[in-house]
Amino acid sequence: MNFDIILDSVMTGFPFLFLHFMLTVGIWLVAVWVYAISTPYAEMKLIRENNVAAAVTLGGAMLGLAIPLAFAMASSVSMADILIWGLISMTLQILVYRVINLVMKNLPHRIEAGEIAPAILVSATMLSIGAFNAAAVSG
Repeated sequence: MNFDIILDSVMTGFPFLFLHFMLTVGIWLVAVWVYAISTPYAEMKLIRENNVAAAVTLGGAMLGLAIPLAFAMASSVSMADILIWGLISMTLQILVYRVINLVMKNLPHRIEAGEIAPAILVSATMLSIGAFNAAAVSG
């Protein structure tokens, strides 16, 4: 086994890996922030107050955003691919929240009150949409 070839390969590929990783994490952080400010309640404030429902919904949204971004990073040919799919993922997650908010009665108040059942439904829906989006990215 020629370790020089392996080292050359790592040294050549690492800058691209690092840039793609940092871009993906950056998009994810911005998407989580945009999602959080698009909801009518302050997730982080509620989480600091030990509101499990807020943590479940935000956690589901975070994972729902991360899954397609991970697939985009894995299958991307450029940083533009990651950026485009990141914007699509963020938009879909916010739209999904809005639809759930319309369907469920008093969702924001229920999350603020710490109700777990609606939080689990929101989280599961976010993860499902994230999985569908990831399949679209890798297809």
